[in-house]
Amino acid sequence: MKFLNFFLFFLKEKKKNFLKSLLVPVLILILLLMLIVPLPSFLLDIFFTFNITLAIMILSSTMFIRSTLEFSTFPIILLFSTLLRLALNISSTRIILLKGHLGFFSAGHVIEAFGNFIVGGNFIIGIVVFIILVVINFIVITKGASRIAEVGARFTLDAMPGKQMAIDSDLNSGLIKEVEAKKRRLKIEKESDFYGSMDGASKFVRGDAIAGIFIMIVNLLGGLFVGIWQHKMMFSEAARRYCLLTIGDGLVAQIPALIISTASAIIVTRVSTEDTYVGEQIIDQIFHSPQIIFFSGLILGVLGLIPGMPNFIFLIFTIGLFFLSFFFYRKNFILKNFQKKKKNIIQKNKKTLVTWKDVHFEESIVIELSYNLNSLIQVLGIDNLLENLTKLRKNFAQEIGFLPPFFYVFINHDLPLNFYRILIKGVEIASGNIFLDKLLAINTGKAQGSLIGKKVFDPVFNFPAFWIAQKFKEEAILKNFMIVKNSMIIITHLNHIIKNFFHEILGFQETQELLDYVSNMTPKLVLSLVPEFLSTLDIQKILKNLLKEKISIKDIKTILETLLEYAPSLKKDLDMLTSMVRIALRKSITQKYFSQFGDIKVLGLHFKLEKLLLENIEKNNYIIEPNLANNLIKNTKIAIKKQKKNNDPIVLIVNHSLRLFISRIFLKSIPEIVVLSYFEISEERNIIITYVIS
Repeated sequence: MKFLNFFLFFLKEKKKNFLKSLLVPVLILILLLMLIVPLPSFLLDIFFTFNITLAIMILSSTMFIRSTLEFSTFPIILLFSTLLRLALNISSTRIILLKGHLGFFSAGHVIEAFGNFIVGGNFIIGIVVFIILVVINFIVITKGASRIAEVGARFTLDAMPGKQMAIDSDLNSGLIKEVEAKKRRLKIEKESDFYGSMDGASKFVRGDAIAGIFIMIVNLLGGLFVGIWQHKMMFSEAARRYCLLTIGDGLVAQIPALIISTASAIIVTRVSTEDTYVGEQIIDQIFHSPQIIFFSGLILGVLGLIPGMPNFIFLIFTIGLFFLSFFFYRKNFILKNFQKKKKNIIQKNKKTLVTWKDVHFEESIVIELSYNLNSLIQVLGIDNLLENLTKLRKNFAQEIGFLPPFFYVFINHDLPLNFYRILIKGVEIASGNIFLDKLLAINTGKAQGSLIGKKVFDPVFNFPAFWIAQKFKEEAILKNFMIVKNSMIIITHLNHIIKNFFHEILGFQETQELLDYVSNMTPKLVLSLVPEFLSTLDIQKILKNLLKEKISIKDIKTILETLLEYAPSLKKDLDMLTSMVRIALRKSITQKYFSQFGDIKVLGLHFKLEKLLLENIEKNNYIIEPNLANNLIKNTKIAIKKQKKNNDPIVLIVNHSLRLFISRIFLKSIPEIVVLSYFEISEERNIIITYVIS
């Protein structure tokens, strides 16, 4: 009773899945019964018919799949179909030898039909047909399919590591998500399992073909022996009866075997596609070109005109091919016109639609040229503007410590002739003129005399210059003028301008790329700092503070280590953190502004002025009186002139607490002066104050 309740509960829970799961065990049970228990002829007819039906269904299934993985159970189906045919061969052999003397119908109507109707009751013809089927199946189809399955399995397994690496690469770069990655990995595993199974399963088909030959020989010899010795039949009668039964049995088994072999060959030779079946692929690729069909018909027509050939049949096929050629040509012509009209309609609709593609964002750095300067980006050699911009970008990366964004060059038809301009984030920063048929000769202070040409000023350093004709080049060189090529004028101008805008070029994306690059070398450093103590945006602001005062960030490891040391205590005080970084970079700062040897000669503030400014800062008062500010700027300019006369660096050294405050005062009024604190000078160097600003 308990077992019955459990069985009913099991049925209720499993429902359809339970019935499906019973299919394979029931099939195995039937196969075992066929091997052990003699089957009546009508059951044998049913199983033979089922075998033929199954083979046709398998062949049809292989024709209507887009990918081999859609029929991933094919190897195990191949195994069961082979076992079914062998079991049927054993059952049919048993019934032929037991009841063959009673007549052709004794082994069932299916074997009788194949023995009489298909080969016309002639056992010699039957033997020939059977041998041909076995040869086709064994040597042609099965052997080829086995080889393809073997090669496919090997290539699939060899390609697995590369496919896995490609999936990992797409996942790491963010092109796909984890779910998609798992789906692709599962597909690769299924492919390897399928081709590995097919490599083994193809041996079943090959073995089945060999077994068919031996079974036929055994049936034939056994039938003759049983008929002559046991049933006292004449040799001719026994040979005729048992040969026909054996041939019928062999044909009824070999025809489904041939169908299964064909299905196996199809599934291993097909090229997987996502949207077409095998039949569609064959038709589309054979009949894709009307010219090929027409040319084939033409050759067939020439052959059909040769005397002695079957002219009528050849000419019928020729006319048929010509008709097909015209039909497909007309179809393709109509299709192309339709697609062209559809494309025009889509393009017209696109013109009326407003999308995100119509939104144009400002690039970080843009150079605009008038249309007649287009040759600057087309000329070959060292004067090519694009090649020189690439070199300049590389130099910037090496100098400042991060990869700047691309420099974009646009042709602006609204600009005057021979005119260029430099824009940073859409704002014009500088501009100038270039005359392609002339050369720019610049007097850097060493030249003597003048030149014949248009007198101008160098757009970068404001030196006197001349636009001269090519023929005066040698004269300009003799007079110590510096000759600058056309593209180098823009490059030099951009190089001079961009050094004041490093801090604006460094965006969030560039900062993130910088941190990613550093994390590849020192992953623990970046991981310990971001995002626990500082965000990427915080680090961007600190780096911008350094670049704003022309401090290189090449020593990024020192910068990050300093931030890691002080960020926990200083929290989000980014100005103070910047100061700590500057102190940590004191040796590189000293090297940047001063020669490697000798005393450091700098400007300084009067102690009374320093005291006054420090008192203001202590009261959180960062505003000074206008008169005091004007006098400070005036006296500083006087000190700078004296500093320049002595060829000393334009550097002002102040108390560390005042450095940022003084730097902001001079940032706009005197941008050429560099403000440093005592802590930002290397300890090994001796400081001399050349002039005190009061």
